[in-house]
Amino acid sequence: MRALVIVFAILSAGAAFAETAPLKRLTLRQDVLGFEAVGRLEIGDKGYCTGVLIAPDLVLTAAHCLFDRRTGAAEDVGLIDFRAGLHDGTTIAESSVARAVTHPAYDPGHEGDISSIRHDVALLELAAPIPAATAAPFAVRRLRPGARAVSVVSFARGRDAAPSWQDGCEVIGRQQGLLAVDCDLSFGSSGAPVFDRTGGRPNIVAIISSGGMMGDRTVALGMDLPGPIADLQEALRTGRDVRVASGTPGVRARRIAPGTKSSGGARFVRP
Repeated sequence: MRALVIVFAILSAGAAFAETAPLKRLTLRQDVLGFEAVGRLEIGDKGYCTGVLIAPDLVLTAAHCLFDRRTGAAEDVGLIDFRAGLHDGTTIAESSVARAVTHPAYDPGHEGDISSIRHDVALLELAAPIPAATAAPFAVRRLRPGARAVSVVSFARGRDAAPSWQDGCEVIGRQQGLLAVDCDLSFGSSGAPVFDRTGGRPNIVAIISSGGMMGDRTVALGMDLPGPIADLQEALRTGRDVRVASGTPGVRARRIAPGTKSSGGARFVRP
């Protein structure tokens, strides 16, 4: 993971760390309002990531969530479920995944490399679209030049029963299609949306790929999204390199109950 350490050093060189806002647990139904499109992406009984709707039938997450961390093998798409707005065992809506595609430039064997982090993006097509009236998808935009304040909504180890929102993270570095933020993230935060909340409804400007510690502060890396997402949408349209759910229709993955541990655990990449 030496390359990841180098990326941290480059992006955060000379950065002054301000105090970041504390995490807020979105416990009640009214707390989740506006963030229903963020959900827990469960990979059978192996673990989970965070995902977010960018269309009624499309979930955006990190590409490395779709590969076995030990073997590098692709996970069975038919064992993946998306649980939108999950909080303490209750979901706003949920669906299995019918098709999935990871960016062709992402290499699961070199997840700490700059190129892989930049392309650590996947789109999952749901078997049953979730109506926008139930969970309104978020738009994806490029972060405005000079913008510093962002927020993140994520599930993570130790707080996997409900999403946590951190408003007031800071962008501490940005170059070569990568974004470094000082948000408080951990295992399970992979795929979590980074929001720019200025000017009305929040826009997704990155998703979390990897993270680690710099001194006593957590630093996470994301990527510019418009280019990679356009590539993935084209792949779904043409069917190129798309993985299709296998197995018997109606057979569901085992649910991971709130607060329980799975054999694979929450997923996150660190140096």
